[in-house]
Amino acid sequence: MPETMIAVIGGSGLYEIEGLEDAAWREVETPWGAPSDAVLTGRLDGVAMAFLPRHGRGHVHSPSSVPYRANIDALKRLGATDVISVSAVGSFREEMAPGDFVVVDQFIDRTVARDSSFFGAGCVAHVSVASPTCPRLGTACATAAEAAQVRVHRGGTYLAMEGPQFSTLAESRMYRESWGADVIGMTNMPEAKLAREAELCYASVAMVTDYDSWHPHHGEVDVTEIIRVLTGNADRARDMVRRLPALLGPDRAPCPHGCDRALDTAILTAPDRRDPALVARLDAVAGRVL
Repeated sequence: MPETMIAVIGGSGLYEIEGLEDAAWREVETPWGAPSDAVLTGRLDGVAMAFLPRHGRGHVHSPSSVPYRANIDALKRLGATDVISVSAVGSFREEMAPGDFVVVDQFIDRTVARDSSFFGAGCVAHVSVASPTCPRLGTACATAAEAAQVRVHRGGTYLAMEGPQFSTLAESRMYRESWGADVIGMTNMPEAKLAREAELCYASVAMVTDYDSWHPHHGEVDVTEIIRVLTGNADRARDMVRRLPALLGPDRAPCPHGCDRALDTAILTAPDRRDPALVARLDAVAGRVL
C-alpha cells in the first residue's frame, strides 16, 4: 500500500505550513519549467506533507503567470497522492459570507491564457472532469475545517476567471444570476484539470473574502478589506491543515472515486505513433500508463 502524501497548494494569505517535522524547502526540476517556488516538505503527525505557495513566497506570480503544469508535476514527482487547493474567492451568495469556507465540487472555466493540459500533439488524452474534485478528499477538508470552528459550505460552483482584474458589475450579475456560480476566483483552473490528468485526488477549499461586485450593500471589491479577511482565513486554513493527517492517515488506499486511475482509458494515441519527446516529459504525470 503506497504512503499518503498530502500536498497543499496555498493561495493568497497562506504561504507555509507550521509544525512540520524534518521541514525542508526542496527545489524540484520539471520538464514543464520551474514551479512557483521550492516545495516545503516534512511530516505532520507521522504523515508526509508537501506545501507549495501558488504565487511564490512574496506573491510574485499573477494568476495568469502561475506555472500550473510545473506545479502539479513537481508535486506528483515528490510523491503527492492528495492535493488540497486553498485559495481566496469572492462570493455570489449572501449565505456564503466573508470568513466562510466553501468546499468546491464544480467549476466553470473562463480562463483563456493558460496551458491547460499535459497532453497534446504526439500523445493525445481525454480525461473526464465531470466530477472535477475528489469527494473523499473534500469531505476530509470539510470535516477538518468544521473542527477548526470554521463555517463550511459543502459543495459549490467556482467560476474561474482569467484576471488579474476583478469582475465588472455586469459580469458579476451574469455569473450569479444566469450561470448559477457560487464563488469566483482566478487560480483553480487549469489546476484542477491538470491534477486529474496527473491522477491526483484534488480538493478545493475556497476562502470567501468578499461579495465580488454584485452585492448592493457592499459595492466594488476593496483590496484592503480582502487582505484583512485573508489574514483571519489563513489562520483558520492552517488549523484545518493540521487536522488533515489524522483524517487521511499514513497509508493510501486506492481512491474509491477513481481519481488515481483517471488515465486508464484516456490516452488515444497508438503506442507506435506517440512522440518520444512528449512521452519523456510525461514520466511523472503519466508514467503509470506510458
